[in-house]
Amino acid sequence: MSASRGFLRATLAVARREARAWLDSGIAAATTVAALLLANSIFMNEFFVAGRVDMAPFFAGLPLLLAAFLPAQSMRLWAEERRTRTFEVLVTLPLSGGELVLGKFLAALFAHALFLAGTLPIPIMLCVLGGPDLGLIASGYLAALLLGALLLAAGELLSALSPDQVVAFVLAALVAAALVLSGDERLVAVLDGLAPRLGAGTWIYETLSALPHYQELAAGVLSLPALAYFVGLTALCLALCALVIRRLRT
Repeated sequence: MSASRGFLRATLAVARREARAWLDSGIAAATTVAALLLANSIFMNEFFVAGRVDMAPFFAGLPLLLAAFLPAQSMRLWAEERRTRTFEVLVTLPLSGGELVLGKFLAALFAHALFLAGTLPIPIMLCVLGGPDLGLIASGYLAALLLGALLLAAGELLSALSPDQVVAFVLAALVAAALVLSGDERLVAVLDGLAPRLGAGTWIYETLSALPHYQELAAGVLSLPALAYFVGLTALCLALCALVIRRLRT
């Protein structure tokens, strides 16, 4: 029990350090505000055109925004430490690779949660205007949180593998785009058309893509496979990242 408590205490200490660094970073805060304004403006445009008292259009367009925004947030997690040469100091602390990786991840997830919290005026406005399905809205936010966690974990892994922030951003953006765009039915049809017998597009859609699982959760279907996909793949990325950090510190 004491070991678990010590692990949690150390992880939260790292998370607090990273959260303070994020709050002190003007670029990070400006990026978050810009993404928030873009997300809200996209919804408002869609709302006034369609006149629907629900957030389905908002959650439908959110994955592409997160695929572009979250790599910019995760690229600095480890690449910045190596660029400023604080990595050597950090890894000499009496902290395990798992504590360091999980602490940084929780801080990034906290920033993502703040971004989602910034969109809460939308459901508040919908409640004032009509009677939206609050359960469906809650499941949409859960889907957005889980998708964000996966993209951040993948971005942290790629940041640990690269000493350069630009390279880390490009790689994370490519992975995020692949996870999201591979669920687009038009792309699936194109890939299947190139090799009908292989059915590569369908296989990628059913096996690797994050979009169908996200859409399932956003539609209010809390299926175990969708939850297992996000939790399992996020945990795998964090475990691999901890392994990379352990090897870099030796």
